[in-house]
Amino acid sequence: MLHRHAFTSVLPLRHGKAAVRGHRPAPFCIEVCVIMPGPVRFALRAAPSALLAAALLASTLALGPVAAAAETAPAKAAPALTVTVVAPRPDTLSDTLLVTGTLKPREEIEVGPEIEGYRLMEILVEAGDRVEKGQVLARLSREVLETQLAQNTASAAKARAAIAQQRAALDQALAQETEATSAVERTRQLRKTGTSSQEQLDERERGVKVATAQVAAARETLVAAEAEAVFVQAQRDEIEVKLKRTDVRAPAAGLILSREARLGAIALSTRSSPLFRIAQNGAMDLEAEVPEGAMPRMKEGLVAQVTPAGFDAPIEGKVRLVSAEVDRASRLGKAEIALPDDSRLKSGSYGRAVITLGEVKGLSVPQSAVMFDADGAYVLTVTDGLVGVRRVLPGLKKSGRVLVVDGLSADDAVVARAGSFLRDGDRVTAVTAPVSVGEVR
Repeated sequence: MLHRHAFTSVLPLRHGKAAVRGHRPAPFCIEVCVIMPGPVRFALRAAPSALLAAALLASTLALGPVAAAAETAPAKAAPALTVTVVAPRPDTLSDTLLVTGTLKPREEIEVGPEIEGYRLMEILVEAGDRVEKGQVLARLSREVLETQLAQNTASAAKARAAIAQQRAALDQALAQETEATSAVERTRQLRKTGTSSQEQLDERERGVKVATAQVAAARETLVAAEAEAVFVQAQRDEIEVKLKRTDVRAPAAGLILSREARLGAIALSTRSSPLFRIAQNGAMDLEAEVPEGAMPRMKEGLVAQVTPAGFDAPIEGKVRLVSAEVDRASRLGKAEIALPDDSRLKSGSYGRAVITLGEVKGLSVPQSAVMFDADGAYVLTVTDGLVGVRRVLPGLKKSGRVLVVDGLSADDAVVARAGSFLRDGDRVTAVTAPVSVGEVR
């Protein structure tokens, strides 16, 4: 087996005549280090005169192929990365606000008895029924009132009789007064002729005064009898009103939300416990909780897409009322969203709504093109094959696109899906994407 050895020698170069053995080497020398097989080494020892030629030959054989390859191989540049770019497009996005809340009646009516202390005898409706204005919901007992009505009927007859009697007494007193007055006149004529005495005249004048007093008393008694009749009639009217109020009626058309009435219970006033709760006209609202930052933009008439609990699709509503204050504890305001008539709406259930506050126009890019770091949002653009970082101010976001408020123009080429593998200044090959690329993430 052959072994490689390093052989080093300082050889003189021939300068002029051949060097003489034993003389000092020529001033110009080279140091050659050649790795050779063992037999060659020993051969060189045996033939020192051929050492220079062998060294030069070995160097040429070792370095020649490398230099030739370096001269013949052309320089190869790294291939450019291919990226997809899109142009910002004019777009209009809706400025929306997501809120949540609870469904409640727009106007809730508490229905109770207008008279107290009477027993519930009949209940005619149940929760969930729709009723009309004036419809009877329940009936109270009438026995006591009917007895009072009978007594009043008797009292009214008695009052009418008393009035008739007092009128007759007044007529009689008026007749007596007229007769007494005539007697006084006759006596005065007789007194002038001396036929009648002064004593007789005085007596008849006293009779006139008595008759006049009796007429006045009869008139007062008649007035009292007539007043009694009026009082009895008023009592009758009251009893009849109470009889009508034994029918508990709906004050307005609507939907029965709850029924607290129980058969046999003594009806009390509405302040204690209402018999029924009615949603007027069945109208429902979503009482939404709005963050205080959005309250200044809330106004009546804004359109909202409301999705109550259990609904497969939203229904359209409108903001009907905006509260004038914000709760100090929760920092939330209230907005009433009017909902259309729908039998599926249940008071007290949960609902969420997307309120459209307005529309904003500008340039939009795919959401995948916008990136964020500690300094904010940015996109990558391609200009003349070079990647650049462009700081932008993002706005609304919807359907996989972001509206850029500031930082872009319609002529920019934006990398559709920017990633961490791209850096500012990288050389890339830009390929324009179809319209649909990046719109839905």
